[in-house]
Parts: sequence; C-alpha cells; structure tokens
Amino acid sequence: MNDKTTARAEPELEKAGPAAQGEPRQRSVRVVLMALMIAMLLAMLDNMIVSPAMPTIVGDLGGLEHLSWVVTGYTLATAASTPIWGKVGDMYGRKGAFLTSIVIFLAGSALSGMAQDMEQLIGFRAVQGLGAGGLMVGVMAIIGDLVPPRERGKYMGMMTGVMAVAMIGGPLVGGTITDHLGWRWAFYINLPLGAVALAMVTAVLHLPKKKAEGRIDYLGAALLTVGISALVLVTTWGGTEYAWSSAVIMELIAIGVVSLIGFLLVQKKAAEPIMPLHIFRSRNFSLMAVIGFITGFVMFGAMLFLPLFQQSVQGASATNSGLLLLPMLLSMMAVSMFAGRFTTATGKYKVFPIAGTVLMIVGFFLLAQMDTGTTRLTSGLYMAVLGAGMGFLMQVTMLVAQNSVELKDMGVASSSATLFRTLGSSFGVAIMGALFNDRVQDVMAERAGELGGKVTEKSAQLDADSLAKLPEQVSDAYKFAVASGTHSAFLLGTAVAVIALLASLFVKEIPLRGAGPADKKPAGDGDANPAARAAEEPVTGVIA
Repeated sequence: MNDKTTARAEPELEKAGPAAQGEPRQRSVRVVLMALMIAMLLAMLDNMIVSPAMPTIVGDLGGLEHLSWVVTGYTLATAASTPIWGKVGDMYGRKGAFLTSIVIFLAGSALSGMAQDMEQLIGFRAVQGLGAGGLMVGVMAIIGDLVPPRERGKYMGMMTGVMAVAMIGGPLVGGTITDHLGWRWAFYINLPLGAVALAMVTAVLHLPKKKAEGRIDYLGAALLTVGISALVLVTTWGGTEYAWSSAVIMELIAIGVVSLIGFLLVQKKAAEPIMPLHIFRSRNFSLMAVIGFITGFVMFGAMLFLPLFQQSVQGASATNSGLLLLPMLLSMMAVSMFAGRFTTATGKYKVFPIAGTVLMIVGFFLLAQMDTGTTRLTSGLYMAVLGAGMGFLMQVTMLVAQNSVELKDMGVASSSATLFRTLGSSFGVAIMGALFNDRVQDVMAERAGELGGKVTEKSAQLDADSLAKLPEQVSDAYKFAVASGTHSAFLLGTAVAVIALLASLFVKEIPLRGAGPADKKPAGDGDANPAARAAEEPVTGVIA
C-alpha cells in the first residue's frame, strides 16, 4: 500500500468507524513493536549477559590488563554513535538506518564470539557498540513516527518491561550460557534474536523513503565523537585507572571541553547539524534533557550499589544479582504501565515528572538510612519507592522530548535524549563510585587499621571469595564500611534528584492529541503552535 493510496483511504476509514480503521492498524503496530522490543532487548541485554562470562574469557584469551576495555570499548562506541544514528535516520530514512544498525550489531556479535585474543575482542565489541547506538535510537524514533504522542503511553510499560527482563535475566542467562555452552555463546545468542528482529522489521515496517539534499556534518560528528569519548573515559578511568588529579585525566577533560565547544560553534553554521541547537529552544526539551541526565545519574548508581550492599552487608548470593533488584524493577514496570495508560486516557503528563522526582528523592533518602542491621524486606520496600519514581520518569521524559520538536527532528530528539541519559549514567557511576570508594577506605582504615587499608587499597568492591578469606574483625569492618559508603553515595543521589524536581516544576503541559473523540478537531481548525502540531500528528499509511 503506497502513501497516496493510504491518504485517499483515510477519510473512508474514519467514516467506517473505529473497528474498520483501528484493528488492522493496531495489529500491524503491535507486530512492528514486537520486533522493536527484540532489538531493544539486544542492546540492553548484551552487557548483562557478557559480565558473568568475563572471568572465563580472561582464562581463555588472557589479557587481564585489558579486561576493562571489553566494556569500555562497547560503551564508548555506543555513546559516540548515538547522535549520528539519529541524524542519519532523519536525513535518509529511519528504516534503512535501523536495519543497518541491526546488521552491524549482529556482525560485531559474531566476530566477538570468534575472537582469538583480547585485542580482537575489544575491537569487535566496539563494532557491537556502534550497532547498539543505532538500536536504541531507532526504536525510540520509529515509535515516535508510528504512534502519536497520546497513544505512545500504552507502550511505555513494554519498554520498561524490556529493561526489567534485561536487568533480571541477563546475569542468570549469561552465567548459564557460560557454564554449559561456553563464553562464545554469550555473543552468539544475539544472532537468532537479531535475525528475527531483522526479518520482522524488513517485512512489516514500511516508512516513507527520504533523500536529503544536504550532507552529514562530518566535522560536527568528529568533534562530538571526540568530546563524548573523552568525557566517558574521564568517568571510566577517573579514580580507578588514574587519579582524578593525574595528567591523563586533566588532558582528557581539556580535550573533551575544547571538542564540545568546537562542536557547538560548528553546529551554528552547519547546513545539516548533527544536533540542531534549535531543539534546545523548546523549554520542555531542555528540561527533559536535564531530567533524563539526572535519571541516568541516579538510576545506574543505584543499580551498582544496591547489589553490592545486599551481597556484602546482607549476605545475599552474587549468583542471582539480577533478582536482588526485583522490588525496584517490578515497581518501576507497574508504575510505568499505569503512567502510560493514564497519559493515553487523558493526554496529560506534567504530574508524572513531579511525582517521579519526589518519589526518587524519598527513595534515595530512605536507602541512605540503611545500615548493617537493615533487613532485606526493609531494603526491598525502599527500593520499591525508588522504582516507582523511576517508573514515572523513564519513558515520560522521552515522550515529552519527542513531543517538543517537529517531526523532521524526531531522530535527533530521540538520540539527544538517549545521549543525555547515557552521559548521566556514566557520571553517576563515576562520581558516586568515587565517593563510595573514599568512604569505604577511610572507614576500613579507622576500624581495621593497616590491614583494613591494605584490603581495600586496590578496590573498595570485594568479591565473594575475597570476603570469605577476611578475618572476622576485618569482615565486620568491611560490612560497616560498605554501609557507610552506600549512605554517602545515596545522600549524593538524593541531592542530585532535587535538581530534577526543580526542573520538573517548570515543565509546560501541552496536551497530547492522537486518540479519543475529544482530540478530533474540525478541518481547518488552527493551532497556536504548528511545530507542536506537526510533532503530535500520527504518521499514517506507513505500516503494511
């Protein structure tokens, strides 16, 4: 069905009633969304599956000194490529860009599984990361094209559910695959899933083809890539590989700042900027960028330190580390589904950023009160409060960001929102981690003397084997130190979340249209904001 035929058919469908026009389209949308969710699962699941295989990989390939680059290479490539994928989709068509990202991700997965040494694995993981950047942006932007803003709320729970599955199932699946099939299958498992997503998207998704007149802003892309890479390396290496005051970190900060300033100057003059600065003129978009950054900051900090607290202080098993986050993830998924349904029914959303940030502040403050006597039930309830806050924020931030720009900028809006959340997570893990490490080392030196200082000299995060070998006095000191460290980290999260609350208070609610008789306007009815109207109107005739 071509676009002209569909355009002529639309009035007839409306006369025939919802049953005639709604059901076939809804079924097609759901088939496409199933493929999109599989692709999203691939991107989110990858690191979760690979992490349990790391010790086995090192035992087989060697290269322990380069181990961190297996994750860092993937993260760098994902973050740096995210804005470029968004712009490519806007200029040349989202379907082609999305299919290309799937193919690159699968090629990287296959090559990673065949790696013969650590250097090859790092390089192939970077290829995987390039594809992963396009997967996340492609999913968000295609949903933005296919589903009008008001109806998008119905699918928020699906995306949050995918995240929950990845967080809970990833470590379990990764450990099982490594034990029974070998570490290479931690990468090969992506191939059948990716093939299904590739076939479904190719067969069912039909978006209008685009032919851009301008060229991609290669200079801007290069400057942004260098700037993002430098910042990610600062947050990855700072306080671990190198001291925060070391020459390497200072040089990376300087490179990052200079590159990003140069990028902003180039964007003002480029014909087709990678990240058009005019999208930040929208108050709502800029506020969502801030809230998204802070959400990434606190969420990934929580996901790092909660399992550590439960394993080190509460004696939980590291094998089921994903299950330790179950109260938070289930709460997040349930609240996200409620928020989505409410948004679809009413077209309103401003209450959710406010409610979400309030619950996030309360949740982090409660978690900061945990000590060596806190039970798993109590910590689970605290996590549920935090999860509820996350559930209100996770997808609403993307929805409002997309609703704040014109349809032609849907890709760069999606990629920019994703990028800010990714950068937030990098900074959150680094800053909260540095605070945690310093506190643990100080407490260990105070409570266990010289031996305590030596135990945590290289790393404040001890594994189960190292904990089991500690004398009882030192072990007790370490439990207290971890509780003290998480207290400091979560207090920082509380303070940072307050900034998100202040930002949410300034969000301007522009009612979402696209579903319900109340939203159907007579022909010729004007709109005070044509750009917003263009962003809100559904794309018709795009699904077979």
